[in-house]
Amino acid sequence: MDAPLEKIADPTLAEMGKNLKEAMKMLEDSQRRTEEENGKKLLSGDIPGPLQGRIQNIGEQGHIALLGHSLGAYISTLDKEKLRKLTTRILSDTTLWLCRIFRYENGCAYFHEEEREGLAKICRLAIHSRYEDFVVDGFNVLYNKMPVIYLSAAARPGLGQYLCNQLGLPFPCLCRVPCNTMFGSQHQMDVAFLEKLIKDDIEQGKLPLLLVANAGTAAVGHTDKIGRLKELCEQYGIWLHVKGVNLATLALGYVSSSVLAATKCDSMTLTPGPWLGLPAVPAVTLYKHDDPALTLVAGLTSNKPTDKLRALPLWLSLQYLGLDGIVERIKHACQLSQRLQESLKKVNHVKILVEDELSSPVVVFRFFQELPGSDPGLNAIPAPNMALSAVSQERHSCDALNRWLGEQLKQLVPASGLTVMDLEVEGTCVRFSPLTTAAVLGTRGEDVDQLVACIQSQLPVLTCTLQLREEFKQEVMGTAGLLYVDDPNWPGIGVVRYEHANDDKSSLKSDPEGEKIHAGLLKKLNELESDLTFKMGPEYKSMKSCIYIGMASDDIDVSELVETIAVTAREIEENSRLLENMTEVVRKGIQEAQVQLQKANEERLLEEGVLRQIPVVGSVLNWFSPVQASQKGRTFNLTAGSLESTEHTYVYKVQGSGVTPPQTPSGARTKQRLPGQKPFKRSLRGSDTVSETSSVSHIEDLEKIEHLSGGQGASEANSPERHPGVPTPPEAEQTGALQDRAQHLEDDCPQVEEPESLR
Repeated sequence: MDAPLEKIADPTLAEMGKNLKEAMKMLEDSQRRTEEENGKKLLSGDIPGPLQGRIQNIGEQGHIALLGHSLGAYISTLDKEKLRKLTTRILSDTTLWLCRIFRYENGCAYFHEEEREGLAKICRLAIHSRYEDFVVDGFNVLYNKMPVIYLSAAARPGLGQYLCNQLGLPFPCLCRVPCNTMFGSQHQMDVAFLEKLIKDDIEQGKLPLLLVANAGTAAVGHTDKIGRLKELCEQYGIWLHVKGVNLATLALGYVSSSVLAATKCDSMTLTPGPWLGLPAVPAVTLYKHDDPALTLVAGLTSNKPTDKLRALPLWLSLQYLGLDGIVERIKHACQLSQRLQESLKKVNHVKILVEDELSSPVVVFRFFQELPGSDPGLNAIPAPNMALSAVSQERHSCDALNRWLGEQLKQLVPASGLTVMDLEVEGTCVRFSPLTTAAVLGTRGEDVDQLVACIQSQLPVLTCTLQLREEFKQEVMGTAGLLYVDDPNWPGIGVVRYEHANDDKSSLKSDPEGEKIHAGLLKKLNELESDLTFKMGPEYKSMKSCIYIGMASDDIDVSELVETIAVTAREIEENSRLLENMTEVVRKGIQEAQVQLQKANEERLLEEGVLRQIPVVGSVLNWFSPVQASQKGRTFNLTAGSLESTEHTYVYKVQGSGVTPPQTPSGARTKQRLPGQKPFKRSLRGSDTVSETSSVSHIEDLEKIEHLSGGQGASEANSPERHPGVPTPPEAEQTGALQDRAQHLEDDCPQVEEPESLR
């Protein structure tokens, strides 16, 4: 396999190898070109047009695989005889190499685009092998003796339905085998229970047909007991098919016994494309069968040369990488997994789910927080003596925090290729599977170290938030006007809603008034510039508005936070009601003013007479006998909400006293903070060990000084007279003179008679 292409005996292959070398040289030259502006290297996947810069950097081996597709189209135009020889050579070489690399002796290969397609063809082959009259009688044979396909409960969702749709079988032909619940892994197939199911099916007249085992489950990478499953299948004549990511470790020098047993199975499905970072490379199903006629009927083999060209991209890629390159890529992925696993064992509050399988290239971990006075293992498996509500609440809280942790790590370390998944027993977890992502993303050991550092930096935030949740709930439930909203999908401290006076608690419809109050509350809270984040809620929020409080990075004063939310919301509601009342008062005042103006006009007409309204006559009468009209006006008292006469203003030159306006609603309690201390931080005032030079003691001294100075100023302001021995300053004498003059003017104002011009 490592031999150069020009030494291959077939001249067609030698010519093809020469052309490929020229193509690779052109690609290498294009990669060495640099941009004149910024001097950065061009991505090998950059192409002109709208797709420029959007294709991932696939590398040289990726270009080889992509060239295989175009090269296969050219080869298909060759002469039929040459095409038959060339395709047969490519297919046989690729099959031989794969069988040797993955230790599957004397096997045949079927190349397919869909990963599940190979298993469907294997099931069809098993049906033709066990039902001799199936070609003639068809479904009648299956009806008399129904086949049974056994799948693990940890299999990929939708696999059984896909097989039934492809084979035309009813769903009762599927049998889900549960995993171990008392002993062993939670994701390994229960062999004893499987044997019981097989015996029951045989007694009912069914035919156990095929068993699908996992060498690395889709979720956490567990490997079934393939050795025991193979013995059971040989005993009852069942076809054993193995699939999973752990099959890639068969190429390494050291392989675990559970994975090594897969080399004795009847068939296996490999996905070398993700393992080796090869785009557009087909999956491969290796199988053992001696009857070529049945494999042809099942669709595993084909007489069409173009179907055999599916192996060409993989054929080129395997030659380019060589055996050493293939082993190095798989070994590198396994080392990344072991490196992360060993590092996470030293991190507190992080649990690894696959600790018993060091050879597994999949690492699944989860953040957990121990309940007070409970065993750490109780967080994964609820105990019967624990309250169901407490366990459920703890589970939902940890699930939300783990989902947030996974999303944060994906953004901080994109080269890690992490995925967030939900498991039935463990809950939400984070999975690291470098075999399927490292070759494409170029994950290195430094990325794993960065990932561990990011996990350690996020743990204080997770722990602090989880500890403050219950305290926040109790504070909200004990505060009037606030309602605690239990949202298990929110990873922050909690969710709270302010219940205003007109809030219909029994209705789930939208509340415009509540939305207005919460929008103002959100704006006020964000203006405080605290370390907390406040939102109106994500996409899955309820119809009524709520305030979602985010993660807490440090210990905060929950009581101050809740009180601030309650007081601020109450202020916004009172100000809103004050504005609404003022608007209504103004509207009524305008209407009343219009009515009074109309009455005043009517009274003026009666007082002046009709003749004075005629333009010419009225001017003459007004010249001979002027009308002595009094100035009547109206002023609107906004505070009292009433209309008042302006006679007092025009006659006596004095403004009306009116009514004292109401005080503005008081804000939240003002808490003395240290310089630079952000809102909602716990104060160190109650600490017993405060140093004499601390800033807290200085603040207390400043408060005492301000208190004394404020008291002295107040006493001086309230004292009616000064001490006789203290001289009066000039400013005080001038002020007293002005006050005496103003008092004299006020005393004379009520005695002012009507001016001569108004008589």
